[in-house]
Amino acid sequence: MNRLLPLLGFFALVGLLGFGIWWNTHHETNEVPSPLIGKSAPEFVLPLLYDPAKTLSKKELLGKPYLVNVFGSWCVTCQYEHPILTEKVKPLGIKLIGMAWKDQPEDAKRWLAQFGDPYDAVVSDVDGRTGIDFGVYMAPESFLVDAQGTIRYKRIGMFTPELIESELLPEMAKLQQARP
Repeated sequence: MNRLLPLLGFFALVGLLGFGIWWNTHHETNEVPSPLIGKSAPEFVLPLLYDPAKTLSKKELLGKPYLVNVFGSWCVTCQYEHPILTEKVKPLGIKLIGMAWKDQPEDAKRWLAQFGDPYDAVVSDVDGRTGIDFGVYMAPESFLVDAQGTIRYKRIGMFTPELIESELLPEMAKLQQARP
């Protein structure tokens, strides 16, 4: 019996490994459903990146839908997403709010000067607390918020043109249909 124990352990390990491989190929592992979908966006008041004496709050954004895009100068993926925001999201006409998350203002300004600034407003979340309230755990992440301040869609990771077409545009269309 003592000789069978290592063999049984080996087969158990192979079984677990096989199950893990099967699970990863049959389930999307990059998407974590947000518990905030359908709930009110967190209240926030953050300084504007280019004029920190002024702030932007959730209350000021109510009345029209907007898209919050969380980025950081330290985020390599954000560099790849940035031209897509400029070329594909900005022309959609929705207010685009950039949130420089866990980033020093000077670094974020330098990054935007280098890659361009597609945002209608950029806020600075240096300590990351507002991002935590939104449930952010990486950058880039984006949140579609309706005119009443309810989160309707969350994208973890970068937008691609295909995702804009297959996910963001249908969600924006739903917002248009919901208007009285």
